[in-house]
Amino acid sequence: MRPADRLFRIIQLLRSKGGAMTAAAIAEAMEVAPRTIYRDMMHLMVSGAPIEGERGVGYMLREAFDAPPLTFTFEQLEALAFGLRAVDMLGDPRLGQAAREARDKIVAMLPSGHAKRLVSMPIHAFRAAAQPEPPACLGDVRAALAGRRKLSIAYVALPGARSQRLVWPLGLSAFGAIWVMTAWCEMRQAFRDFRLDRIEVWTVLAERFDPEPHQSFETYLDQFAG
Repeated sequence: MRPADRLFRIIQLLRSKGGAMTAAAIAEAMEVAPRTIYRDMMHLMVSGAPIEGERGVGYMLREAFDAPPLTFTFEQLEALAFGLRAVDMLGDPRLGQAAREARDKIVAMLPSGHAKRLVSMPIHAFRAAAQPEPPACLGDVRAALAGRRKLSIAYVALPGARSQRLVWPLGLSAFGAIWVMTAWCEMRQAFRDFRLDRIEVWTVLAERFDPEPHQSFETYLDQFAG
């Protein structure tokens, strides 16, 4: 990691901590030796960063402090480039367009060297010849999820059985090219997962839902926690 990148990450770490951190704790988070952190902290304080503390005691930001906006490490730019390209490939047309627009906004605000690196980063996501197009209902399901609106769906289960369901969309997950909606099913009064490519007909209803804690996506995910 470049020293400048590490200094930026130290500031971010102290800001997120909200209290004092020892040099040993910072060093562990940065994966460097404590003596490197001592030098970094001295450099930051001499440069005017509002840090107080001392060796052997701990360090903290004594007031609100923000690093310059949109300052990214090269590895973070790599992650952004790949993430935006993957969304463009896996998402529905509206989500892909949003990813491209987000990229353009970020590029416009980055220093020229970083902007060029983001655009020309040699890491890509491609659609395989046999890979299906995103499900036709993906955009509408996303809209229902964001608006907390109920969905009426005609669904074909893996054995081929068809059913009509009224569901509350709680979350979306992509498993490669397969999109899965986690929902609260009114018929089953339980969580159910629905593959979007098996939804034949769908309608976003005007009726909204307000899940109880036991019906939330977080509760669903807790079932799989270690």
